[in-house]
Amino acid sequence: MRPLDPSNSAASSGRADQIFLEGARSRFAEFFTLLRVMRDFLRGFRTLHFVGPCATVFGSSRIKLDDRHYELARKMGAAIARLGFTVMTGGGPGIMEAANRGAKEVGGRSVGCNIELASEQAANAYLDRCVRMHYFFVRKALLVKYSYAFVVMPGGAGTLDELFEAVTLIQTGKIKNFPIVIMGTDYWKELIGFIDKMAQRGTISASDLSLIYATDSVDEAITHIQSKAIEPFGLKRVARIRRHFPWLGERGLSH
Repeated sequence: MRPLDPSNSAASSGRADQIFLEGARSRFAEFFTLLRVMRDFLRGFRTLHFVGPCATVFGSSRIKLDDRHYELARKMGAAIARLGFTVMTGGGPGIMEAANRGAKEVGGRSVGCNIELASEQAANAYLDRCVRMHYFFVRKALLVKYSYAFVVMPGGAGTLDELFEAVTLIQTGKIKNFPIVIMGTDYWKELIGFIDKMAQRGTISASDLSLIYATDSVDEAITHIQSKAIEPFGLKRVARIRRHFPWLGERGLSH
């Protein structure tokens, strides 16, 4: 195995993560890890405090521009923005870029919560605001914290992680019963079948099946989000002037 290049910050941070996950360390080392976690949260809170209610779109960074799911995510991003939500993604390429792009093209708000990786994941060009996280668990917390709806497009292990994070939080009552929409039903067919199997075997409740709504129709998805996110929580499209503190690094969105 090639030695890590200490001049490579992503590689160095990756090594720091490996050491952190090896088990108990000195109290001094654990304290500095705690400070790094706090730094991630503080950076996220400062950047995202004024973005308004969001709908988060999850999906693969590997989906190409000519993929039909890219276009579906782009249309969904635009439709979410027209509802008055800020479109939030992981801030990277692929599905994330498509959703952010759709929001920007209709004059909506678009934000990203990116992640440091050994293979750098550049932020896409369609973001009003982007924050870069070191820890995946902090990133996931922020993607959930500001959102009233979740849209899950085709993706890999990270997308599965994000989907089941949202499902588990709702299932256990940690967050409200926000809508989760799965799009790209041909891609997710086996997963949807497996979720049905879990309900049949009793490893989840039959009522948990209602937490996920699967469709390939943008109109159906938007209707579902309206009935499950906007109406129950009384969200309204209103212009609000909220005080921010530049000395804390806070900035309001320009629109």
